[in-house]
Amino acid sequence: MSYEYILVERDGDVGIVTLNRPERMNAMTYQMSQEYSDAVAELNDDASIGAIVITGRGRSFCAGVDISRFEDNVRERDGQTVTRPAPRINWVQYVRDAKPIVVAINGPCIGAGLTRTLPCDVRIASERATFSMRFVRVGIVPELASTQLLSQIVGLQSAIDLSLSGRTIDAAEAARIGLVLRTVAHDELMLAAVALAREYAQIGPECLLETKRLIYANCVEQDIPTVQKREGEALARRRGSEEQREAVTAFREKREPRFR
Repeated sequence: MSYEYILVERDGDVGIVTLNRPERMNAMTYQMSQEYSDAVAELNDDASIGAIVITGRGRSFCAGVDISRFEDNVRERDGQTVTRPAPRINWVQYVRDAKPIVVAINGPCIGAGLTRTLPCDVRIASERATFSMRFVRVGIVPELASTQLLSQIVGLQSAIDLSLSGRTIDAAEAARIGLVLRTVAHDELMLAAVALAREYAQIGPECLLETKRLIYANCVEQDIPTVQKREGEALARRRGSEEQREAVTAFREKREPRFR
């Protein structure tokens, strides 16, 4: 597919989506947001791709939504008609059912830029990255299920602090509270992100998806029998599967399994 604000690359079995509006610090317009999700869907539908990396071009990952979207909100409240394209997918739910997604955060990751990373599986940050749940500072509230996801990732107290203050934190603090898996030197960010994605891509895709679904369903489940029931049903589906057969064969033949 052809995109105006997104770059799509393939590095072996890893797909790379790059936000490509560097002159505006990759601030999200309606079109860019649509292209962003379309590009991830394109790679998710590609059988040769085992995992996806998302990053930003230039000095910013994403500085939030473009100011024109805030201006639309004001015009709409004043009674003017504003047209917003309907999203083609539910981003939060789609990512939960997608191939593993690693976000390589190369610079400022603000507001809607940050909330779009929270449904993804793993975040790695450059030492230059900064983060802010800036919504309250521009007169609105958080979105994209971030009022649930952020507290699951960093804990309730840190989520409340970040959301109520709208303050900016650096990469070291983001790693300390668990917002990112780790920080790396800026020049090593993409190497680290692609290497991690490639590690996930070596696993059987059906097993990866089953595991993701279990973790996301069970991380908020209070009833242990329900957790075990889900695990038991998933195990029943995986026992003797083609992926398990390949794993057993590879072990006997003293080689790495070839799942894809």
